[in-house]
Amino acid sequence: MRRFALALVAALLCATLPAFAALEAGTPAPTFKTQASLGGKVFDFDLAAALKNGPVVLYFYPAAFTPGCTMEAHDFAEAIDSYKKLGATVIGVSHDNIDTLNKFSVSECRSKFPVAADPDLVVAKQYDAILAKMPKYANRISYVISQDGKIVYSYESLNPDKHVENTLRALSQLKAGNK
Repeated sequence: MRRFALALVAALLCATLPAFAALEAGTPAPTFKTQASLGGKVFDFDLAAALKNGPVVLYFYPAAFTPGCTMEAHDFAEAIDSYKKLGATVIGVSHDNIDTLNKFSVSECRSKFPVAADPDLVVAKQYDAILAKMPKYANRISYVISQDGKIVYSYESLNPDKHVENTLRALSQLKAGNK
């Protein structure tokens, strides 16, 4: 309960931070490998391998089971068929350990997409996705990475409302541009 309260306070304190995209479009996406969970089952996620199958939506969020992160996970889960139609893989990343993410992947992600463990924030640092006022947490940032490994879109906002809508639009534009 205390962890939940701290994460909620962190989100409220940071709600006034300006929204700036961390890594800009055209930047090569840092590759990484880490443990992830899909439907409560652990596997090794490899960004380079995922990109062989199509674009990747990589989103960072502060902490599993907090109100905004739960809402965002539900939104991504509800939209997963739209992502699949665009040929995209979705993966969320937070500082949470894999045991927590095993539960989160089932209950909040509804076993529709994986979430990756980044307990030391190594991946978040590569993507400039550290929450400035609370550096023990990832910031809420979504990236669309094209199959050639370049960031084509990034969106930063602690408000989870527009991350799905914006990344789907970016994927649609990417697909239209590739025709």
